[in-house]
Amino acid sequence: MKFDYSEEQQLVADSVRRFVAQDYAFEARRRIVASRDGWSRHVWAKLAEIGLIGLPFPADFGGFGGRAVDLMSVMEAFGDALLVEPYLQAVGLAGRLVVLAGSEAQKRELLPAIAEGRLVMAFAHGEDGARYDLAHVATQARKTGDAFTLTGRKRVVLHAPCADKLVVSARNGQSVGLFLVDVNAPGVSMMPYVTLDEMRAADVELRDAKAVALGSGADAMPAIEAAADYATALICAEAVGAMKFANDTTLEYLKTRKQFGVPIGMFQALQHRMVDMVIEQEQARSMASLACARVDAEGGAAERARIVSAAKIKVADAARRISQESVQLHGGMGMTEELKVSHTFRRLTMIARELGDVDHHLERFAKHAGQ
Repeated sequence: MKFDYSEEQQLVADSVRRFVAQDYAFEARRRIVASRDGWSRHVWAKLAEIGLIGLPFPADFGGFGGRAVDLMSVMEAFGDALLVEPYLQAVGLAGRLVVLAGSEAQKRELLPAIAEGRLVMAFAHGEDGARYDLAHVATQARKTGDAFTLTGRKRVVLHAPCADKLVVSARNGQSVGLFLVDVNAPGVSMMPYVTLDEMRAADVELRDAKAVALGSGADAMPAIEAAADYATALICAEAVGAMKFANDTTLEYLKTRKQFGVPIGMFQALQHRMVDMVIEQEQARSMASLACARVDAEGGAAERARIVSAAKIKVADAARRISQESVQLHGGMGMTEELKVSHTFRRLTMIARELGDVDHHLERFAKHAGQ
């Protein structure tokens, strides 16, 4: 398989890198993280202006019809920059669920608003005791007239404090449905906090909160699984960008840091470790490319699950090794707040667990290996 970017994808990658260099340097990111909201609406508007938010949405609904493989260069650049804005949630999860499960009218209302940066959405799904089991949903949906009310608790909803609307999973009778909830609606409360990798998240409490069904409001598990695999492929690409920065900055440090009068990169033992890190990065990039290509293909949910889980296993292992090695090769200063590599270490540590850790995806891979 050829993993090089096409000319169009390379142009997108170049535009993202220019944006990062001009508007999202490390010091600018530190100011954003330290702000009250923890993310920048100005940056979000800029992402919408250059078309990155609408890139994967269908052209009929204000997007550009891009595929997951077209987003790889975008996610790699975001991984390098350690973007804290809610791109994966708004585009890869909530927006993807609107594409997969929403009615025609809902797509026409919501997708252009997301693409233009006017609407931020997040996916509220995880619950107590669920771990990574997507089918573990205890939140209840009750129909009252033509509307629904939701009661339940969602845990670690990434970017919920940034969102205007939530896509919430809830049990509707015997099936699991998806529902749209305004974050300021009566019966909705949040306990916000900052995660290890400096993202904003919240536990969301729903007490008879008014909701609107997304699509039919039932039988949404296939859409949830497909959106989770799509987002997992994208986060694998993000991890590759973060790994590349960790490797590049570590290599530069080995060339400049001196001991016994010579750069420490002259020591063969450290050269071997650096080579292993680069190999890990290239293998992870190949698997991320394969995962993105597979979620773009039609049909075959079991095959999609198998390949995406295989990619996440490899990427999570590479993220652990590269993040830890990059810090160790920097010495004690590798964990200081002033160095970007310490923040990259945190993000890679979280990516290894986000949307399923190695143990979860090993079990999932084995389940689908014979199908």
